[in-house]
Amino acid sequence: MYITASSLSSSLLRASRAHFSSSLSRVSVSRAISSNPLSSSSLACRSLRFSSSAFRSLRSVNFRPPVSLRAQIGAAVPVVEQFQRRIATMAPENAFKGILTGLPKASGGEFGKYYSLPALNDPRIDKLPYSIRILLESAIRNCDNFQVTKEDVEKIIDWENTSPKQVEIPFKPARVLLQDFTGVPAVVDLACMRDAMNKLGSDSNKINPLVPVDLVVDHSVQVDVARSENAVQANMELEFQRNKERFAFLKWGSTAFRNMLVVPPGSGIVHQVNLEYLGRVVFNADGLLYPDSVVGTDSHTTMIDGLGVAGWGVGGIEAEAAMLGQPMSMVLPGVVGFKLTGKLRNGVTATDLVLTVTQMLRKHGVVGKFVEFYGDGMAELSLADRATIANMSPEYGATMGFFPVDRVTLQYLKLTGRSDETVSLIEAYLRANKMFVDHNEPQQERVYSSYLELDLVDVEPCVSGPKRPHDRVTLKEMKVDWHSCLDNKVGFKGFAVPKEAQDKVATFSFHGQPAELKHGSVVIAAITSCTNTSNPSVMLGAALVAKKACELGLEVKPWIKTSLAPGSGVVTKYLLQSGLQKYLDQQGFHIVGYGCTTCIGNSGEIDESVASAITENDIVAAAVLSGNRNFEGRVHPLTRANYLASPPLVVAYALAGTVDIDFEKEPIGAGKDGKSVYFKDIWPSTEEIAEVVQSSVLPKMFKSTYEAITKGNSMWNDLSVPANTLYSWDAESTYIHEPPYFKSMTMDPPGAHGVKDAYCLLNFGDSITTDHISPAGSIHKDSPAAKYLVERGVDRKDFNSYGSRRGNDEVMARGTFANIRLVNKLLNGEVGPKTIHVPTGEKLSVFDAAMKYKTANQDTIILAGAEYGSGSSRDWAAKGPMLLGVKAVIAKSFERIHRSNLVGMGIIPLCFKPGEDADTLGLTGHERYTIDLPSNIDEIRPGQDITVTTNTGKSFICTARFDTEVLLTLFR
Repeated sequence: MYITASSLSSSLLRASRAHFSSSLSRVSVSRAISSNPLSSSSLACRSLRFSSSAFRSLRSVNFRPPVSLRAQIGAAVPVVEQFQRRIATMAPENAFKGILTGLPKASGGEFGKYYSLPALNDPRIDKLPYSIRILLESAIRNCDNFQVTKEDVEKIIDWENTSPKQVEIPFKPARVLLQDFTGVPAVVDLACMRDAMNKLGSDSNKINPLVPVDLVVDHSVQVDVARSENAVQANMELEFQRNKERFAFLKWGSTAFRNMLVVPPGSGIVHQVNLEYLGRVVFNADGLLYPDSVVGTDSHTTMIDGLGVAGWGVGGIEAEAAMLGQPMSMVLPGVVGFKLTGKLRNGVTATDLVLTVTQMLRKHGVVGKFVEFYGDGMAELSLADRATIANMSPEYGATMGFFPVDRVTLQYLKLTGRSDETVSLIEAYLRANKMFVDHNEPQQERVYSSYLELDLVDVEPCVSGPKRPHDRVTLKEMKVDWHSCLDNKVGFKGFAVPKEAQDKVATFSFHGQPAELKHGSVVIAAITSCTNTSNPSVMLGAALVAKKACELGLEVKPWIKTSLAPGSGVVTKYLLQSGLQKYLDQQGFHIVGYGCTTCIGNSGEIDESVASAITENDIVAAAVLSGNRNFEGRVHPLTRANYLASPPLVVAYALAGTVDIDFEKEPIGAGKDGKSVYFKDIWPSTEEIAEVVQSSVLPKMFKSTYEAITKGNSMWNDLSVPANTLYSWDAESTYIHEPPYFKSMTMDPPGAHGVKDAYCLLNFGDSITTDHISPAGSIHKDSPAAKYLVERGVDRKDFNSYGSRRGNDEVMARGTFANIRLVNKLLNGEVGPKTIHVPTGEKLSVFDAAMKYKTANQDTIILAGAEYGSGSSRDWAAKGPMLLGVKAVIAKSFERIHRSNLVGMGIIPLCFKPGEDADTLGLTGHERYTIDLPSNIDEIRPGQDITVTTNTGKSFICTARFDTEVLLTLFR
């Protein structure tokens, strides 16, 4: 066991920093999170009541003897009551209250009030990209001159000049989106906060998200059963068997916390549900109107950008902070203007378009930037087509792929069941605040950081692969490209298959039927992923391909694992309405479940006979899927070639049985009359698809589906959960565990402190990423996490992954720095998740060494090179080191978000001076380190120089990377 400060102290302090300065001289509560946005001292008090105790808990661990619970409660109650009385007398005030304007209704009266951008009378706003205007409105609405300052607003207005300078701004999203893998640890943190409040004698029910939180359970279903009418039920039963404990916990959270909606398993994919149901476009919070915006703990949150809602993926800590009302710190991004002209040719799909766009943007370079689409071609794209493009923002590297709201957006909102009054409000607000695009009116020229242009008529049918989403291959080049991949040396476009082995045929028996595989044979064909299953055109297009194939007598080979996983129940309804589902069933594309499935690697096992044929003959087998990622090993361990394709192409390649085919010249197969059937014979026209979409996709389908979205299914409803608002932790659980964050919390924090005589736990070079730090992937049989599970009776086959056990801090702490590729200088060249326990010289796992230091009450630090913490933003990359007892990281440079996460965990980030690092200073990691922070907390300043000394007589100056007043307030 380990005793720690609160890992959620970051989120708590972030939530409460609007209410605190070191002297408590200024308090401001965001109107965006108040039940009465124009004035609400009661809600200010409500949110502060839970924040105050959390604020006092910062860094409360290991620095004082624990006081008894009775003493804590006795001390807590009068302090909290006194604080509440003080706060209740303070009223929030917005620095831009003068531009708060009423939005009139055409029928009389008004929709509500909004912060009017035109009322600023600043011509620079007219040139801003639409996506930047959303950031501007948020800054204005939340401007309290502490969390968000007038200077922040000016930075955004002056975007054309400030964005190249990499300035930081605060942003407060309107809501938070979670999926089950990343949502579990967030709910665990909220649950343990309630326990702490209860133990301190305060009202635990005051702890709730301050912004709307939507959690969709979609990452757990696997394709265990396919090609069966009973596949949905069978796969869901297995899903519940594996995840019953996690699901019960989430169900408890859905009733225990206010402002949190949990969409049960079997409902759909989070991003499609967000698009069709959860997305508001414009919020009306008790009369205050503002644009919808969202951050989510899944990278493809960007799909909502197709609806004109600003959204992107973040790490768990950022999401928890946003849940608790804290603004995110972000670099004001550059915006790439992507002009679309023309119209897609007949037979070309949205998937072909997005793969083309992905390749163009990867080549252009858009990492850390927004991409904003505009031009006449935008008006030619359906909302679902736009969402497909926005969805793949992570694959082309952008933070967002944004489509501003126009008439097409409004039509989609009506189609998906939003009321006429809601749509009228959305249009009126966006027009009034200069956030609406009317293609029938002259367009104000906007300024972008850089420009790209694509004529839609130039887009060709294509796939991407075999190992990366941006390696696009046109269909007419596919056969040649495939043979090049067989020839090329092993790499992103190569398998290094010897010439003499390229024509190998592996024969085998498939359930008594003769079968064969060759290099390029398709063994998995999956219509999957939010990227495509939200688009009726490509889904019904796939069904039309299946229909034409059935009519011509073509059949998919039975050893190909085929599956269809819709992103929502609406898809099933329009496939049935069209009468086309039966043709998909005939070709083996039965519905297997409603979730991410194959796209995230939940493809299930392939038949043992097929697997044996692949492994025994070293066959380069292929998977074709309508997903968004195809990295080797992701889809299935035995499919070395993985191609992303539109749903109609998935069916076509399944019928062909191979990717080694030229669809223009070679037949797909022989029809029932013995004649060759070609690709053109089964490919539907754009007009055919549009006709079926028009007759089959109806508003009532969306309404009926989402009216019942939270009712769940019988398995969900049968889960027994306590009605108590405090969670009943099961000490034997290896999935959900009560974390130690608040167990030794007192009402009086020790305040900021230095580090004295700390040992070096790890000594790194450059480019240590969050993949090196954070637990991810499978649990190695010899790891500390495996030992923990075995000791608790878990069989190795049931280890599952670190991802599935994110709700158990004991597992995750043991998995921190457990990467088998870790390079630690203390090991003198040995690679692996071990380190040297300096006092004894023992070589131990990182976890065991850390616990040995903690048992002896010895602090630890980490030495690192440049770009420490780069990569995906992961909450456990900061939580894990804190649980191991790390007090500071001294590095050449940090990734920005990870650096702020470290501060949130109470870990001090220090940077060597330019030109210096551990090597130039002669540091080996065997020294003991003392970090001398000012004894008076108010003397700490952003970017302050700090002296570090060692027991060997060395002394050097570092920069304390509390770069903003906000970060410094958080640390205080």
